[in-house]
Amino acid sequence: MARVLGLPGYPFAVIEHPVSSASDAELEQRARLVLKCIEDMIPAASP
Repeated sequence: MARVLGLPGYPFAVIEHPVSSASDAELEQRARLVLKCIEDMIPAASP
C-alpha cells in the first residue's frame, strides 16, 4: 500500500480480518499486537 501511494518503505500496522465477527478477546489480542507494532515504529515510544 505504501509503495502504491508513493512512499516505499513507509511503515504501517495491519490488523487481521475479520473484525466485525471477532470476539472482544480476539479484538483485544489484535489491538495489543498492532500496538506493539506501532511502538516499534516510533523510536521515542520504546523504553
